[in-house]
Amino acid sequence: MERNFKWKVLLVIAVLASSIYAVYPPAQKIHLGLDLKGGIHLLLQVETDKIPQEQREGAVDRAIQVIRNRIDEFGVREPTIIKQGTDHVVVQLPGVTDEDRARDIVSKTAHLEFKIVESDPKITADALKADSPQIPAGYEVKKIQGSAAEVSDTVVLKAEPVLTGDHLTNAAVGFDQYGQAIVQFELDKEGAKVFDDVTFKNIGNRLAIVLDGIVHSAPVIRDRIPSGQGQITGNFTPAQASDLALVLRAGALPAPVKVIEQHTVGPTLGRDSITQGIRASIGGAVLVLVFMAIYYGISGVIAGIAVLLNLVILAGFLAFSGASLTLPGIAGIILTMGMAVDANVLINERMREEKELGKAIRSIISAGYHKAFSAIFDSNLTTILAAAILLWFGTGPIRGFAITLIFGLIASLFAALFITRLMFDFLTRSKKDLKLRMMELIKNCQVDWMAKRKIGYTISMVLFAVGITMFFTHGHGSLGIDFTGGTLQEVHLTQPPEMGAIRSTLERAGVRNVQIQSYGGAADQNIVIRSKGESTQAIRQALDQAVGTGKYEIRRSDTVGPAAGKELFRKGIKSVILALVLMMVYVWYRYNFRFGMCAMLMVLHDLAISFGIFILSGREFSLTILAALLTIIGYSINDTIIVYDRMRENLKLMRKKKLSEVLNTSINQTLNRSILTTLTTVLVAISLFLFGGPALNDFSFILIIGFVLSVYSTIFVAAPLILETSKES
Repeated sequence: MERNFKWKVLLVIAVLASSIYAVYPPAQKIHLGLDLKGGIHLLLQVETDKIPQEQREGAVDRAIQVIRNRIDEFGVREPTIIKQGTDHVVVQLPGVTDEDRARDIVSKTAHLEFKIVESDPKITADALKADSPQIPAGYEVKKIQGSAAEVSDTVVLKAEPVLTGDHLTNAAVGFDQYGQAIVQFELDKEGAKVFDDVTFKNIGNRLAIVLDGIVHSAPVIRDRIPSGQGQITGNFTPAQASDLALVLRAGALPAPVKVIEQHTVGPTLGRDSITQGIRASIGGAVLVLVFMAIYYGISGVIAGIAVLLNLVILAGFLAFSGASLTLPGIAGIILTMGMAVDANVLINERMREEKELGKAIRSIISAGYHKAFSAIFDSNLTTILAAAILLWFGTGPIRGFAITLIFGLIASLFAALFITRLMFDFLTRSKKDLKLRMMELIKNCQVDWMAKRKIGYTISMVLFAVGITMFFTHGHGSLGIDFTGGTLQEVHLTQPPEMGAIRSTLERAGVRNVQIQSYGGAADQNIVIRSKGESTQAIRQALDQAVGTGKYEIRRSDTVGPAAGKELFRKGIKSVILALVLMMVYVWYRYNFRFGMCAMLMVLHDLAISFGIFILSGREFSLTILAALLTIIGYSINDTIIVYDRMRENLKLMRKKKLSEVLNTSINQTLNRSILTTLTTVLVAISLFLFGGPALNDFSFILIIGFVLSVYSTIFVAAPLILETSKES
């Protein structure tokens, strides 16, 4: 015993020391997500279907390398560029807020071509006829960019390029004799030789410089150019010329790239999110720790210490894995605190029962941990499964929530089952008569729940009908741009907003189906603008007119293409179905098929009612809310497993009793812990709701609904369904 105790102490010290070492200094080791430090998140689609079949293999990987080269040239610190699926690429640019510039640098194909302008007057005249033009095979008609819409500025090109940008070795910004920005380029030895030959044979003709199918200039060749140097003109600003030189140096993309999703967070919103996240974390920790210390005494203090150590281990996990901490990730940490206490509540309530049997303190502690283990393990594993589905399905900040929830639950299992047990062993080594004084919410509960199940059925059917009705009548209308596509911008104004003026200006700018709402307090002067199309630039131009340049700040900007929105919606439905099936299969495996089916019906009940109440409140259903629903699935099963675990135990001990009596006894025995485990989790969700800011308000709102429902549905849905599907019924 003494030897095992020492080894356990050494293990705990090693884990905590490793975690502290991994996380120190936290400012350097904990990586903040874009939603906390500001930046741009882009989801790109490499359109391999637009290139020849023989060039498609490896095209996405080559595109990633080109994009990485461009971003390195751009000077972004710690960018993230990863492949997602078969033809998608995720690009995260921390600290960058110029959306248009970042988008152009990342997605511009930069395919440079040099083409000869046809000088034959007959071919040119036939091709440029106003009506029924005749363009011979091997030719194409292009208009020079930036010129007026006149025939003289439209040229006929030979379709086959005489030289491409594959031979480019360098590109830099320069200025012509009039101070206009240009791009100067250099070719390699082979390219210079070809360029020399082409210019020598075409003196007096025009040479078109074509970039991504657009003619930027078509100067007349005055003399041969043997140096392999040239310039691209085209009414560029210095910034545009610099970016063009950058993408030319980095090389052309092997296939066209389309931006299908874009999210931008300004630095101000990031700082506000960090402040609000810290407040919510402190608020949640204080509420939980104070409650546990008051209710359970020394056992509650031990549980509180375990929760704090759990946070240290979780921080070490995050630092060691290199995972980014996002705002939903902070929410995951706060929820982890509540769920970590769940395990301690289960242990403490089991120890209370053993204490009432008059056992010695060491026997009380040993039996409490032993009997609580299966419920703790099953309930945490089901929540981890739901979070794993979220990790597979989610993107960006949502993945951050899933990662912190998974790491946090693993750490909480270690803290609750190992560290707290070690603390109890330490206390009882020298104090054999340690007293565990605990409050008791409900004493000797003897309610006949099964006799009242029809009341529960009535309430459930009404609420379920409301939820299903809201789903079919208002479900699609409540979907946010994550699922429908469109543009959302959060704007902070320096003066009180005039909604009518902003709306009319947006409509004149061509932004249709626009919704404008204020959020936060009246003194905050914040508005949210939503539109169905991709209208980021149009919204910015309209704000310049309606409010004035420099009199507003775009703190958040999201753009999602309709195809990406539909794909997210399909994946969301699949993730919910997969979560339900996994929960049912797991409960079936651990208990039996009947328990699994009843648990799944109970979760469907909770989801429908939670969704209905959420929609009734007039809130928007976003990707974050889907993450909350998956969390509710895991948590509802968590609460039900506590009762099912006691049912399984009592079915062996009460063989001669009716099933209804066994169910009533099981619910009454676990009622305190069901209420307390839900209460601690609801406390941290309330902290999120009060202090987490607008970004987490909707998320915490639906969690509170789902957590409260889980207690009700366990008593009035999950357990009665076991009775209804039995022979006794």
